[in-house]
Amino acid sequence: MLVSIPISFRRQGGRKRVVTPANAEAWSPPKPQVDNTLIKAVVRAHRWRHMLESNLFGSVRELAKAEKINESYLCRVLRLTLLSPTITEAILNGLQPEGLELAQLLKSIPAEWDKQDSMLRQPQL
Repeated sequence: MLVSIPISFRRQGGRKRVVTPANAEAWSPPKPQVDNTLIKAVVRAHRWRHMLESNLFGSVRELAKAEKINESYLCRVLRLTLLSPTITEAILNGLQPEGLELAQLLKSIPAEWDKQDSMLRQPQL
């Protein structure tokens, strides 16, 4: 297999620089789009989970009362701890799929990580 890439190297000020052809489209990796709402929700979910697992609160009801939030909302946010590590890392790095919003994640998501990944790659999200 032979791969041919039309580039040239030029010295400019003592440095080497890659120059692409004039008609070639410039490529750069996608810039991170940090979504503070998503990050805050994921962090809260993991914090609340830690509080429950360390027996600071005996139930979700007690935790919701202490946090002064709706018990139903707390339960939906807690499900974010079940996101695959790939998706969680992407959210924290600002590389989540374009158009992904917290409301979509608070809906029912599959428990299997591969199904989560395929669901989030679908264009309608």
